[in-house]
Amino acid sequence: FTEEKLGQAEKTELDAHLENLLSKAECTKLWTEKIMKQTEVLLQPNPNARIEEFVYEKLDRKAPSRMNNPELLGQYMIDAGNEFGPGTAYGNALIKCGETQKRIGTADRELIQTSAINFLTPLKNFIEGDYKTITKERKLLQNKRLDLDAAKTRLKKAKVAEARAAVSS
Repeated sequence: FTEEKLGQAEKTELDAHLENLLSKAECTKLWTEKIMKQTEVLLQPNPNARIEEFVYEKLDRKAPSRMNNPELLGQYMIDAGNEFGPGTAYGNALIKCGETQKRIGTADRELIQTSAINFLTPLKNFIEGDYKTITKERKLLQNKRLDLDAAKTRLKKAKVAEARAAVSS
């Protein structure tokens, strides 16, 4: 490898189609990581909450369930409406808006869970499974190619030495 980098050894070129596939795999990995990260930011805009979820995930524990912002607002509206009295126009409006806000919060929670399961999980499986296999096989191929190039160089040197010996005798 060092001799190749210094220009002292010939490098066996890989098949152009294989090089193209490896390039596409690398590009796919980079874009998949960017899309995953941005999707996580979209689904959970609070960086502290994302870090907390990450820690719980690494510890193989379930994060404690908390109300999301729409659910919390809805609960405040319902509490305020009950405080003002459901019989008053303002209290009744707050209760109705609060119930709707809580439904929005529930739908938001379901969107996050569904997106995580149906969208992020396959992307993570690619990065952690398929791409790791591609990387491992690529390293193996690189080592075999280096072994082949070293063997070719030894053969070439042996032929040159043999030719010199034949000329000297």
